[in-house]
Amino acid sequence: MTIKIGLSKKDLERSIKNLTVVLSNKMILYVKLRKFHWNVSGNSFMELHKLFEDQYNNIEHSIDEVAERISKLGGKTIGTMKDFLEHTTLKESTKYESQENMLTELLSDHEAIITNTRKMIVNMEKDSEDFGTIDFLTSLMQLHESQAWMIRNYLS
Repeated sequence: MTIKIGLSKKDLERSIKNLTVVLSNKMILYVKLRKFHWNVSGNSFMELHKLFEDQYNNIEHSIDEVAERISKLGGKTIGTMKDFLEHTTLKESTKYESQENMLTELLSDHEAIITNTRKMIVNMEKDSEDFGTIDFLTSLMQLHESQAWMIRNYLS
C-alpha cells in the first residue's frame, strides 16, 4: 500500500536509507556493549558491568524504535548481522580489550554515531520535509550524547 503522509517517494527513500544506517550502527554498538559487559574484569568490574548493561538496555529499546520508524515509512527493516555490517559506519570489536580500551572504543563509537547522525539531520533539513524523522533522529542523537558523556567521565 502506498504511504500518503505528505512526503515524496524520494524523501521516504532517503529517510529509510538514513534510518538503516542508524539501525546498523546501533546493532553493532549493542553487540559490542554486550561483549564488553560479559568480558569486563578488574578493579571497576561491577561498576562497568552495570554501565555497559544500562547502555545496551537503552540502545536495545531504541533499536526497536528505529526498526518501527522504517516500517512506518513503508520500508523493510534489515535483520541479519550480514546486513548490519554492510550498512554500518562502525567497526566490530574483534579483540578482548582492557577496561580503558573498552571505554575508549565505546566513546569513539558514540561520538561517531553522534557526528554521523548530526550530518544526516543537517542534510535532511536542507533536502527533505520529513520533520518526524528529523525530530526522531535528534532524540536518538541526544541519547548517544548522554552515553558518551558518561563514558567520557570514566576516562577523565
